[in-house]
Amino acid sequence: MSFETITAFLAMGGYATYVFASYGLTGLTLLGLLLTEARRHRSWLRRQHLVQGKAKFDL
Repeated sequence: MSFETITAFLAMGGYATYVFASYGLTGLTLLGLLLTEARRHRSWLRRQHLVQGKAKFDL
């Protein structure tokens, strides 16, 4: 599918609402997963340092 103008591209043949909502939801989901896993990783690192008896540090 080719588009003649940027407006036609942004309209997506009448499906722009669904297309851009899907991209937005996917982006938010991936961002949420990234943030959740970063928090879990920091928590795991803290627990490992406590188990190993090392000094507490801020992450």
